[in-house]
Amino acid sequence: MIKEKFDLCGKVAVVTGASRGIGEAIAKGLAEFGAKVVLASRKQEVLDQVKAEIESVGGEALAVATHVGNLEAIDNLIRTTLDTWGRIDILVNNAATNPYFGLTADAAMSYWDKIFEVNARGLFYLTQQVGKVMVERGGGSIINISSEAGFKPTPLLGIYSVSKAAVNMITKVFALEWGDKGVRVNCVAPGLVKTHFSQALWGNEAILQTALSSIPMHRIAEPEEIVGIVIYLASDASSFVTGQVFLVDGGRELN
Repeated sequence: MIKEKFDLCGKVAVVTGASRGIGEAIAKGLAEFGAKVVLASRKQEVLDQVKAEIESVGGEALAVATHVGNLEAIDNLIRTTLDTWGRIDILVNNAATNPYFGLTADAAMSYWDKIFEVNARGLFYLTQQVGKVMVERGGGSIINISSEAGFKPTPLLGIYSVSKAAVNMITKVFALEWGDKGVRVNCVAPGLVKTHFSQALWGNEAILQTALSSIPMHRIAEPEEIVGIVIYLASDASSFVTGQVFLVDGGRELN
């Protein structure tokens, strides 16, 4: 039965950046399909709220405050997950940062370091370490959240664009290395989504109208619209899919 392949019951999923926006929506979606979800983000109190919401509808969740730019914090996240539930079947690398909005030529190197610390270095390390756990168990699914900015530069988001291009390649590199070990690695690249993270874009009317003019669907996405493809990639329904980067951009890439 195809429907059964989407069932995530008995699986453990780690989701970074799970306190709000796309990450929160993904975590709740995974829980709805039966996964035990480990919520990771910097602020414990916000994670606890998401955990309570998941548990209020019958789901299971664990909240672990984690700064993805800190390798020791990543080690603690993995250790706590394994100590609590003994396995990791799904990893969603959603956490990202962008402290700089402006011309790339004017950006201080400190912005480059901060963006890459979280968006690329932390993601790489977490993927590497969780992937090893999955290889030992004989399989798993890793899903990186990139951006349409990883395909072509987004104005005023140059360093962020470069970091997301790195995420796309990290996805392909690990997919190639782990293809025969049962570990699938894929990537979802959303377009403009209405989240707190992207408010500098959709909250500016001029920028929003420019974006809408290039989106065939003529609207931006809600966080929940990114969840379906993540469920697919996390589940056995996508058992022959690895190394792919899926654009979810309302058709914007067509222009």
